[in-house]
Amino acid sequence: MARKGRPWTLAPRTVRSQVTWTATGLVAVVLVLSAFGLVTTQQRVLTHGIDEAMIQRADNIEQDVVRGTFGSRLPNEGRDPEDSFLQVLDADGSVVAVTDNGTGLPAATRPLRRGAAQVLGTVQDVPLSNGEFRVLARSLGGSPSQTLVVAKNLDDVNESVSILTRSLAVAIPIVTGLLALLVWWLTGRVLRPVESIRREVASIEGHELHRRVPAPASDDEIARLASTMNEMLHRVEEATDRQRRFVADASHELRGPLTRLRSSLEVTIAHPDGVDPVTLSRELLGDTVELQKLVDDLLFLARSESGSLEVPHQPVDLDDLVLEEARRLRERGTVRVDVSAVSAARTWGSADQLTRAVRNLSSNAERHAAGCVTFELREVDGRSELVVADDGPGIAPEHRELVFTRFTRLDEARSRDAGGSGLGLAIVQDIVARHEGRVGVVEHAGPGARFVVDLPRAE
Repeated sequence: MARKGRPWTLAPRTVRSQVTWTATGLVAVVLVLSAFGLVTTQQRVLTHGIDEAMIQRADNIEQDVVRGTFGSRLPNEGRDPEDSFLQVLDADGSVVAVTDNGTGLPAATRPLRRGAAQVLGTVQDVPLSNGEFRVLARSLGGSPSQTLVVAKNLDDVNESVSILTRSLAVAIPIVTGLLALLVWWLTGRVLRPVESIRREVASIEGHELHRRVPAPASDDEIARLASTMNEMLHRVEEATDRQRRFVADASHELRGPLTRLRSSLEVTIAHPDGVDPVTLSRELLGDTVELQKLVDDLLFLARSESGSLEVPHQPVDLDDLVLEEARRLRERGTVRVDVSAVSAARTWGSADQLTRAVRNLSSNAERHAAGCVTFELREVDGRSELVVADDGPGIAPEHRELVFTRFTRLDEARSRDAGGSGLGLAIVQDIVARHEGRVGVVEHAGPGARFVVDLPRAE
């Protein structure tokens, strides 16, 4: 049974929730920092406006204060008695002149030292109001030295900043929440095809590898993911089919020699006096050798498919391998061997594996040759080219690719009698491919089959 998909949750274990939390968190941080910057900027702008107004007020009254026009009573500004006040301080810090609303107030700041022209600052705990005051202190010069103090209430500035702060404190969580919902919805919509792909893959059983995941019509990352997934399923299906065919063919091939071994042993047990021990031993040995060769070939292909068969990067003298195989064929005496066209050639790889490939090609040529097997070896255009040919019946053009398929016999009865398992050429193709080469059957004017192996040349 296919496992049911997990429902989408806000837990950070899903991509949807991770994207939502991450995006929401980043936006929340940006909004908070922006709000802090906005509040700070507003406070600075409003405070700067207050400073400009106080400087203008000091410029307007400075000369009159120096001339003593107002005496000890400075003129009020505005109708709100708690909004602002003026003071004149002597060198000791005593208040010598003040507006009516500032009577009895202590000095709002210290008198300026000599050399200081003007100082701006913020003070608290002014008895005129519970709020903060912005204070401008300007030196009036003269002898004795006096300091003009202009104070302005910051209640309007603080209230404006407070209103903006409260508004942002309410707006930011709302905007962040709405953004989280929007990201959650958009992410769910974007990832919906991914969830469909996941559910489909989770429901595919081992016998349903022909099924494919739904692919969106768009050309985005999800569509490419679906396409890649379908390509992977296709490769898995092909690999599984090859494995099933391999197992079925291997079982069929192993059944032949095992059946003959069993039959021979059963006949011997049933009629022990009518069996020649030497003849029986020869028959059993032949079947055992055939069985051993088949098992060796199967193990080689299994190791090759599992990736455990490595190809070392070592120089290999192909002419030595070819001449040694030609010597072996001559010793068998079944065919005539021609090596007149063999010259020196080298490649990179494994000498053992290449020896196996050359032997499989020569054994195939020996089985089908009418009387002669020819070896050719040369170096052409940076490549090493090996040719193994026979003078037998040849291979029809439509079968030249098929002969490299596992367990393929174009002449079933003849090949089985000659000991062919149908794996030799498949192993040749596998070895040559691992050595970055090519192998094929080429057209030629004479009789028989002509196998050509093309390998990189070792410098």
